[in-house]
Amino acid sequence: MKKTNLKNKLSIVLCTVLIVAMALFTTGCGAKDDNSQSQPNSSSQINSSSQTESQSEQNEEKLTTKVYEDSAIIGEYSEDKNIVDVEIVTEDGKSSLFRIFTDKTTLGEALLDIELIAGEDSEYGLYVKTVNGVTADFDKDGSYWAFYIDGEYAQTGVDQTKLEKGKGRLYTFKIEK
Repeated sequence: MKKTNLKNKLSIVLCTVLIVAMALFTTGCGAKDDNSQSQPNSSSQINSSSQTESQSEQNEEKLTTKVYEDSAIIGEYSEDKNIVDVEIVTEDGKSSLFRIFTDKTTLGEALLDIELIAGEDSEYGLYVKTVNGVTADFDKDGSYWAFYIDGEYAQTGVDQTKLEKGKGRLYTFKIEK
C-alpha cells in the first residue's frame, strides 16, 4: 500500500517537473528562434512562421493538459538536434510521454536507436509490434499499434516519417483493435 502511494506521488512529481521543464524549454526555444531568424522576404514566409508558432503552441497545450503515468527526457538539447515528443497510450488507457533530442532524420531511426520501438520489416516498411516494452499481437487478439501525428492517423509509416526542425509535432502510438 505504501509503495503504491509513494509511486503515485513520485509519478505526479515527475510529471509536474517535466511539464515545467517543457514549458520553460519551449519558451526559451521560441525566444532563440525569433532572434536568429532573418527578416522574411515575402508574406508566405510570414504565414509559415506564424503557422509553425501556432502549431507549436497547440502541441504544448496537448502535452500540458494531459496527465501522464510516466515521462522521460532522452538525450541532450542542442540547437542542431531534432526535438521529438512521443506519447504512448496502452490498451488500459495509461499514457506515457517522451521528449527525445536526436540527430536522426526519421522518427523510425530515432525511436529504434533508443529502443523505444521494435518491429518487423515488411514490404510497406517497419511494422511496429512493441512500443516501450508493450507488445501488441494482431494474430493473438487483433490489437496493433496505431500511429498518429498531431492527433490524426499518420499517412506515412514510422520509418518514413521525416523529422522537421521547429515543427513541434506530437507523435502518438496507441494500441487499438
